[in-house]
Amino acid sequence: MPTFFTSPGGSPADAPGAVPNVVLVGLSGSGKSAVGRALAERLKRPFLDFDDEIERRAGLGIPAIFAERGEGHFREMERELTEDCRQLSGMVLAPGAGWITSPGLLAALRPPAKVIYLKVRPEQAARRMAEGRVTRPLLARAGNPATTLEKMLKEREPMYAKADATVNTEMYDMERLIDRLASVVTG
Repeated sequence: MPTFFTSPGGSPADAPGAVPNVVLVGLSGSGKSAVGRALAERLKRPFLDFDDEIERRAGLGIPAIFAERGEGHFREMERELTEDCRQLSGMVLAPGAGWITSPGLLAALRPPAKVIYLKVRPEQAARRMAEGRVTRPLLARAGNPATTLEKMLKEREPMYAKADATVNTEMYDMERLIDRLASVVTG
């Protein structure tokens, strides 16, 4: 059974099949990492940020993986990590924004995983990333990140729409957003 840097021992994730995973999907800047950590804490579940785990496994940052090994290598690492997550349950998972575009990955985790789309307008996502000084390889090449995010959203929204629930992250402050997500997960 895989061991993740972000998955403490003795967690619900150690009992396969016990509790379905929660998978947060959405654009970069939708809050998957920050919201995922807070939601996991609220639900007393382990949290796994795919980008953090991929960086740990590769010994390189995401921008370096893209630059030195290419996007295809990164996507293969996402696929391997997704396969590892199939063996575990009870976790809150935050894959990268493009994860959902890889054929078969969403289906690999569900059922039983509950998938929640964290919806955000591209302009707001770009603002959040600028405030947090977040660098995303696919956005780094863009002259205007909001325009690039808008194009990505048009391509990805049909895939995001396959989620079990959609929560607009702009409608709530963080505490109320976590309340809303917790009710979606437990309700």
